[in-house]
Formats: sequence, structure tokens, C-alpha cells
Amino acid sequence: MAGKTQIFGHRGSAGTHPENTMVSFQAASDAGADGIELDIQLTKDGIPVIIHDETIDRTTDGTGWVRDFTYEELKEYDAGSNFHKDFKGERIPSLEEFLEWAVDKSLLLNLELKNGIVHYPGLEKIVLQLADKYQLKNRVIISSFNHYSLKEIRKLDQEIETALLFMEGLYEPWNYAKTVEAQGLHCFLPVAVPELLAGAAEARMPVRPFTVNEEKHIDSLIKAGCSAIITDWPEKAVSIRQDLTHSGTD
Repeated sequence: MAGKTQIFGHRGSAGTHPENTMVSFQAASDAGADGIELDIQLTKDGIPVIIHDETIDRTTDGTGWVRDFTYEELKEYDAGSNFHKDFKGERIPSLEEFLEWAVDKSLLLNLELKNGIVHYPGLEKIVLQLADKYQLKNRVIISSFNHYSLKEIRKLDQEIETALLFMEGLYEPWNYAKTVEAQGLHCFLPVAVPELLAGAAEARMPVRPFTVNEEKHIDSLIKAGCSAIITDWPEKAVSIRQDLTHSGTD
């Protein structure tokens, strides 16, 4: 199975670049990642922006809730220097900016809706409209810890792929996923036990664990034929996959 596991850059290449910035996404693309995972919040003026936390405190030089800023206000903050001074001047990107960049690439796009803590009315529809505008629906996977939100996506769009995000050792999660008409399982790494991988494979449901950073975990999941991994270190993961492919590991 070696070589068949897809590699998604977590927030781009978060191990080497400031997470959820355009320079991080470019780094993941350059590393040979098959896909990119990112997080979406909504601004005060209804613009979807790419940032993990509900506040800007951890990743920028500002403070406050994303929902309390307009997009123009958010763009004033530095989203690079907190990672390293070399990235001073990086900004919080909008989802539209990212999709425009992604159009001419072959990357899969895992868009995580961050609407578990803050309720963002209309987020699902706004994201779907942008994916449609850039004709990227066939490359988009929408995931969320808010499973009501995934059900809402399905009501609005019958075709786009959705995936459950979960942290717990759910029993037969592939059966639960069907109740919200989701097609993928994005589980916390410790939950990706052999029974889950085998059962999901039998149910023909892809499993994409997060966040797979240690070499031994990357190695074992690729050898196990896991559908994909989500990692902060896409360059390292691509290298490990290549080594396993060349060595003919099954």
C-alpha cells in the first residue's frame, strides 16, 4: 500500500511556516503535498478568513475575536512574526484569496469550518458559494467538529464531500457518519486504531487522521494503507512515503 496514502499539509506547512498563511500553503504545495487542510472563521462583515483560533491573539500581533473585526481591519495585523521574524508581514488570508491561488493547482482542499465555539450564521452557504465560484467543488472536502453544520452542507449541496472531525474512540464511526451523510472520517491520531482503519476500509470510507507528525506514525499509517494523513510536516511525510515506495514496502 506504500505510496498510496495522500498527504495533507496541516494549516499548510505549520511545522516550518506560520500556520494558515499563504506562504505556508505555498510551502506545502512545493513540498509535494496532495492536499492542504485549513480553518475558516467569519469576519464581522461576513468574509470567510483562514485562521484556526476564534481570536487573533496567538497567531498575530493583535488581540480580539475574529468575529469583531472587518476583513480590512484584520488585514492590518501581522500573522507571521509570532512564528519567526523572517515571516514578518504575512497576513490572515481570506478564503477567496486562497481559492484563487489554488485554481491552477491539483491540490485537494480540506476546508474546516470552525463553528463549534462561535456560531457563524450562513457560513456553510458562503463557503459553498465560493467553492462553486472557483469551480473547485470536485477538489474540496468540508470538515467540521460541528456535525449539525455538515448536515446543513448536505442540505445545501448533494455532491460536495464532507468529513466528520472527531476526537473520541467512536464505535463504528463509518455508520454514524452516514446519519449526517458524510463521506470521510477525520479523527484524532490516537483514535486511528487498526479496528477503525479496517472497518472504514470495508465500508469504503476514507480515514484521514490528524495531526500525524512523528516519523513512526507517518511510517505505520502509510504501511497500513491509511487513506491520508494530515501533518504539520508535509515535506518530511512526502519523503517518508517516497522511501517506502522505492523500497517496495507493502
